[in-house]
Amino acid sequence: MSTYTLVVNDKTAEINAADDTPLFYVLTNALRLKGPRFGCGLAQCGSCSVLVDGVETRSCVTPVSDVQGKSITTLEGLAARYAREKGLPQTPELHPLQQAFIDERSAQCGHCYNGMIVKGSELLSRNANPDEAEIRREMNGHLCRCGTYPRVIKAIQRAAREMRSMGKQD
Repeated sequence: MSTYTLVVNDKTAEINAADDTPLFYVLTNALRLKGPRFGCGLAQCGSCSVLVDGVETRSCVTPVSDVQGKSITTLEGLAARYAREKGLPQTPELHPLQQAFIDERSAQCGHCYNGMIVKGSELLSRNANPDEAEIRREMNGHLCRCGTYPRVIKAIQRAAREMRSMGKQD
C-alpha cells in the first residue's frame, strides 16, 4: 500500500491504495464519485472516462500510481473546469455539453453518458466548431448500448454553438 495525493475536481485527497489499483476504483469507492461508470473493464467502451491533465483517460485500466501529481476531472467537475477555462465569474450548474445532452435527450439508459460527455468536453476544449466527421472520429470507441449516436452528435453540435455564442457576449 502507498499513499497518494490526488487532485480530483480541484480538491486534494489523500488515498491509500496499492500501486496497481485502477483509478476507477479510487474515484468510485474511496472518493464516492458517481460520474465514471464501470463498463467493460478493458478500456474499450469509454464509460469510465475521466480527464487527466485535460486528456480523456480510461480510468478502469489506469493505475492510481500513474496519476500522482496530475489534475483529474470527472463528470462532476466539468462545469468548474469549463468556468475556469473561460474565465467565468461563477461556475454554471452544468457544463454546456451536459445541458445539451439533456436538451437533445441523448442519454437513454445512462451507462455511456459519462464517457460521451467527458470526451465531448475534451473535444470542445480543443475545437470550438467541430464538424460532424470530426465528432464521429473523436467519439469512436465510446459505446452506447441504446444507439443514441445521432443525438450525441446533435448534443455536441448544440453545445459548440452555445459555447461560441457565449464567447461573443464577452
